[in-house]
Amino acid sequence: MGKILVTGADGFIGSHLVEMLVRQGYEVRAFVQYNSFNSWGWLDHCAADVKGKFDIFAGDIRDPHGVRTSMQGCDIVLHLAALIAIPYSYHSPDTYVDTNVKGTLNVVQAARELGVTRLVHTSTSEVYGTARFVPITESHPLQGQSPYSASKIAADQMAYSFYASFGLPVVIARPFNTYGPRQSARAVIPTIIAQIASGKREIKLGAVSPTRDFNFVLDTAAGFIAAMKSDRGLGEVVNFGSNFEISVGETAQLIAEVMGTEIEITTDEDRLRPANSEVERLWADNAKARELFGWAPAYGGQEGFKRGLAETAQWFLDPVNLSRYKADIYNI
Repeated sequence: MGKILVTGADGFIGSHLVEMLVRQGYEVRAFVQYNSFNSWGWLDHCAADVKGKFDIFAGDIRDPHGVRTSMQGCDIVLHLAALIAIPYSYHSPDTYVDTNVKGTLNVVQAARELGVTRLVHTSTSEVYGTARFVPITESHPLQGQSPYSASKIAADQMAYSFYASFGLPVVIARPFNTYGPRQSARAVIPTIIAQIASGKREIKLGAVSPTRDFNFVLDTAAGFIAAMKSDRGLGEVVNFGSNFEISVGETAQLIAEVMGTEIEITTDEDRLRPANSEVERLWADNAKARELFGWAPAYGGQEGFKRGLAETAQWFLDPVNLSRYKADIYNI
């Protein structure tokens, strides 16, 4: 297996994936978003045993020329680069089309031209919208309840179209709600942990009744690698979830328990999604990932979830890590 290109390598999941790949002995090129600070995102803070053991390509996924250049000499592409914040998609939807749809087109076009042997494209459970049946299988209808999810539906279809039209070896990985160290404060678990770690006991949240299927970041990264290594799953959509459903409110109380404190939840109106945009229920059926790739979550069930929350909270409680977050404001 030759060099692996990871797009979105500077982000939350991408940085963990790069670390896992390097530790498993793979040759990795990390595509990070170009910026004038020459920041590599979370890869600036990667583990000591990984530092300096991967290539960096700074570019913009929206630029087809840079994407093609980054892919030269790579056999496998793990495409994670995307805009993912749902609230931000409400007022800047055009940016989501450029990044998620056109960016994916750039990736699959370059992969086709350069003869990439396998491409794993990242989807999201948000494309299902509120569950019509549970657990959610890959045959569940797609519902674009936010501009973000609509752009990801389009990106998934773009990736699939290159498989159907040109035989591009594409697998569409569909992670459910990934959480863990380094996650953006716009997500609910870091929002809760960061507020508690900052000394707050009155925790501001949006809706607490929606349920989610939370997947620890190391399980998600392992899912990408399992999809990458397998010779099965081409042209398929595959869920990566824990097969464990829990509400946002119950999650907050579980975090408080793990962190050894008591909290009171208050509703912040600014954090509420528009009524028809809120995804009320997500719960993954992960049987297909088990069957095709032999993947199973190491942090499954309530006990696994508590273990993942404890590891996440421990990371946030490090003052150096917590200082990178703005726990006193609503991050979109």
